[in-house]
Amino acid sequence: MPRAGETCTTKMDPDGPSTISVAVGASAWRTHLADPKEVCRRAAQVALARVPTPPWLARAELSVLLADDATVRRLNAAYRGQDRPTNVLSFPTFERILEAAPGHRPEGPLPLGDVVLALETVRAEAAAAGKPLSDHASHLVVHGCLHLLGYDHQNGEDAARMESLERSVLGELGIADPYAGDAEGPTSGAGDEPALETIR
Repeated sequence: MPRAGETCTTKMDPDGPSTISVAVGASAWRTHLADPKEVCRRAAQVALARVPTPPWLARAELSVLLADDATVRRLNAAYRGQDRPTNVLSFPTFERILEAAPGHRPEGPLPLGDVVLALETVRAEAAAAGKPLSDHASHLVVHGCLHLLGYDHQNGEDAARMESLERSVLGELGIADPYAGDAEGPTSGAGDEPALETIR
């Protein structure tokens, strides 16, 4: 998938050297957030630290791309056949690696994949919900990270499990429950399809 030119790579912990790379593909993110890289890096960091994972996933790497609606629309059309923007796309990697070589895991940090956010859509959703942009962007990064780790929301049980993990991570970040009072869960402003997408 496309990469932006400017990245910020952070080692999470010397004892568990996962790597989080954040790229700002749409400079307008800096207009609306004082430090968009740190917001997303922190959200991904806490998600990886709080979500139960097997020992072989203790060393992982992932990237976050802060893009605009036009970029996400192109990706959504190319990979999902949906010619419209959405708030976040996730591109899991490690499942394909394991499927290609069953029983074999590469040495070093395991590439989890990529999370891409669309600025205009994320801003509009945050404004409509009356919440800070940083909180909503953090939620979407956390949600995207969970997709990279294999979680999904295709049925009620899976959605409940995923939302519970999101609440736990967001609580540690000091962010209010995004699902409070929402019996149906998140939906996209662009249609009746779930707004939080994963590409497999």
